[in-house]
Amino acid sequence: MALRNIVKLGDPILYKKSRTVEKFDDKLSQLIDDMLDTMYNANGVGLAAVQVGILKRVVVIDIGEGPIELVNPEITMEEGEQIAQEGCLSLPGKWANTKRPMKVQVKAQDRNGKWQVFTGEELKARAFCHEIDHLDGILFTSHAVDGEALKD
Repeated sequence: MALRNIVKLGDPILYKKSRTVEKFDDKLSQLIDDMLDTMYNANGVGLAAVQVGILKRVVVIDIGEGPIELVNPEITMEEGEQIAQEGCLSLPGKWANTKRPMKVQVKAQDRNGKWQVFTGEELKARAFCHEIDHLDGILFTSHAVDGEALKD
């Protein structure tokens, strides 16, 4: 396993749409392992492959309940609303109040291609939405509320 460099704001790759994963192989498993190491090393709760310069639909999340690996994730249900502070490893030190669903359901494959369904509420729902947005080139700043400026 290895640490990867986290892409920072200003890099145009952050605004690109990631490609669907079609090959479930050792290379994908290595990417997921590296992403987990990189996320933990940076004290993050989520990381999308695009944030390490790879345009593949891969996300890792751990809000303190153990790692979740999502390949080709799709949000299949949203419920309620929450407003809370959000940050991003690609925008270090920047925070904004954002609006997200209170609860989401996500369908995704694991590193072996098996489909799974996850449900997340509060922080987990926020993390799912944040990371899946990255796969479509969307940053959390687009969900800022009340004209909230980024805060250091």
